[in-house]
Amino acid sequence: MKYSHEITSHFSHPQHNLKFEYTEIPFKCHGCKQVGMGSKYKCTTCDYYLHMHCAVPCASIIHPFYTQCSFQFMERPPGHVDRYCNACHKNVSGFMYHCKSCGFDLHPCCAKLPMVLDDGQVKLDLYSKVSSLCHKCGRKGKSWSYRSTCKKYNLHVACVKEMLVETWHDLYFEGGINIIYYYEGNDVKCDNTSESTTGNFRELETRNPSLKGTLQKHHKKNKGKVKNCSEMGGLALQFVASAVLGDPTTLVAGVVGSIMSKS
Repeated sequence: MKYSHEITSHFSHPQHNLKFEYTEIPFKCHGCKQVGMGSKYKCTTCDYYLHMHCAVPCASIIHPFYTQCSFQFMERPPGHVDRYCNACHKNVSGFMYHCKSCGFDLHPCCAKLPMVLDDGQVKLDLYSKVSSLCHKCGRKGKSWSYRSTCKKYNLHVACVKEMLVETWHDLYFEGGINIIYYYEGNDVKCDNTSESTTGNFRELETRNPSLKGTLQKHHKKNKGKVKNCSEMGGLALQFVASAVLGDPTTLVAGVVGSIMSKS
């Protein structure tokens, strides 16, 4: 898929041009209604943002997990019932890929999740189902998962999404912007506050235990081994997070990691 520097007439926002840019501040995509960071298209006139995958979608795709399905791009969910992404099990309320024959749905960024994440230190493979427990929630769950080839690290896509929104208040505090992202049920919401950056931000509700300490529970050997496992596990989390945000690059992973280390 070829991306241009500027889109002159996007079907979802034809009144203004959209320009490509990179940002280290999270944004809510107006296409799929999910959060993102890194590469995006931004309106040159108003606050309108799109993930790369939402800005230049494919008319149809076939996913490796569903080889018998044909997913068609849609601007909004079909019908009048709530729909959920088969990858992350979060609500689908905007741009999506839908298979009419089986009824499966995928967020654009979930549909484009890399099957393999490999930075030379940690290699992670995407699975539709994994029998081992997730290091974030401690359960098996139904969400897609990234699992390391050494089989020590397993992270649900859904859990990484939830963990990311739990840290948005830290990200925006660092950036001096008074916007907070959070999950209300399965929907991504945002709050605009009038408080100064030195004021008290409303704390986000933490629905799952922190990842801190979970890796140590799985590796109770000498201190050096535990530290090494924790560092590698943290690196794995960074790259899964960057993929979930729609920009699976080393640069975004580093930004996510630096913020998470402060939270």
